Amino acid sequence: MNENSTEGWFDPDATTFGDRVAGAREQAGMTQQELAKRLGVKLKTLKGWENDLSEPRANKLSMMAGLLNVSLLWLLSGEGNGPDAPSDEGELSRDVTEMLTEIRDIRTHLIQYTDRLGRLEKSLRSKLKDEASG
Repeated sequence: MNENSTEGWFDPDATTFGDRVAGAREQAGMTQQELAKRLGVKLKTLKGWENDLSEPRANKLSMMAGLLNVSLLWLLSGEGNGPDAPSDEGELSRDVTEMLTEIRDIRTHLIQYTDRLGRLEKSLRSKLKDEASG
């Protein structure tokens, strides 16, 4: 592909949610089975998403965006930060791809744990306030 043909290669008007999931998964070097496992869903569920038969819940959508290194907005609408366009350069080795995938996986879990920690801290502050005033 030349530079012009990769520009806007995921046209928001021409792609569906399922197209974007499948394309980002392929760009990330993951099989359907690998992504399903990392998301903690059945392969049938992921295939349903990629075939536009169903859509994931918000928590799985957020995890997917992190694992695929794309923005949530891009997955939903095609606007925002999507996967890099394919290049003519050689593909990354399997080891490098696996390391990048693991980094994305860790980043996703860190985000989830940070959100969980924030909710727990808010709950604790509320309980402490109640106890102090009671």
